[in-house]
Amino acid sequence: MVSDALVLGFDTSAAHCAAALLSGDRVLVARSEAMGRGQAERLMPLLKEVLHEGGAEWRDLARLGVGVGPGNFTGIRISVAAARGLALALDIPAVGVTMFDAISCTRNDAHLPAVPAPRDQMYILEPGAAPCLVPADAARDLPLALPPDPAGLATAIARIAAKAAPPFAAPAPLYIRPADAAPPREAPPLILDDDA
Repeated sequence: MVSDALVLGFDTSAAHCAAALLSGDRVLVARSEAMGRGQAERLMPLLKEVLHEGGAEWRDLARLGVGVGPGNFTGIRISVAAARGLALALDIPAVGVTMFDAISCTRNDAHLPAVPAPRDQMYILEPGAAPCLVPADAARDLPLALPPDPAGLATAIARIAAKAAPPFAAPAPLYIRPADAAPPREAPPLILDDDA
């Protein structure tokens, strides 16, 4: 990729909406907003604001980077859907970046990337293993590295996306545990035809 190409990275995997615009290695804009709800409504306006502040337009982008989790199920789906739609509309690649990779991008020391999870648990990625969910107490003595602040996270996502090599697969959510919501156990009601 051209060294000064514009890359837009964004993330809504937790209680935030964050975005960063890079030109090569230079961060033009990095912004985040704390929010428990409303990421779906706020993401696109935030991305437009970041582009405007960086003096760029959608057509100027060479690549997108998007956080794929682990994190909040709905938040991850919001970002991934936006990235896939934008990539299709702009005819540019969208690169999915895990929170683990984004954490490691910001560190130079020996560490285990870890993401806080609900119910006093942690998502951890140990070398050579699949990501797992463990109780926070069990991980207390490990050399954990937690995510940077949301603007730093979006910046790390953009940096990783800028350096990614093709071929590019469409971004997909990284889910480590099943959703809390479950289909109903009871059979659905029988719907009768009008003729019955």
